[in-house]
Amino acid sequence: MFKRMVTGVALMLVLVGTVRAHHSFAVFFDTDAQLVKVTGVVRDFQFRNPHGVITVVVPQGHDEITWRAETNSPSILRRRGWTPDSLHVGDKVTLEGWRARDGSRYMRLKTARLPDGRIVGQPPP
Repeated sequence: MFKRMVTGVALMLVLVGTVRAHHSFAVFFDTDAQLVKVTGVVRDFQFRNPHGVITVVVPQGHDEITWRAETNSPSILRRRGWTPDSLHVGDKVTLEGWRARDGSRYMRLKTARLPDGRIVGQPPP
């Protein structure tokens, strides 16, 4: 009996840790604010779980600023036409999304567009 109880408690602790590891969209991103849009050059594209991340360098005067955009999981991205080769370092891209509530240069991606206007992940018309 004691062994079952210990096993049950251990299982609950593992599950609670797993649930807490995945964050809520609304907690981190401001859906009530206007969408933010940045155009820059891809520095990195991580096609990984639990969310992909696109890092772009945006010119600002004589300086550069770095923005990061969190994407959906690879399984959802694949259903939407993305692949690990959808973006490459050096590609110019415009990212649009919901800005992080903490005001950092971090967003939840809504769309990514190439310079010719095509949306990344959607097949050409």
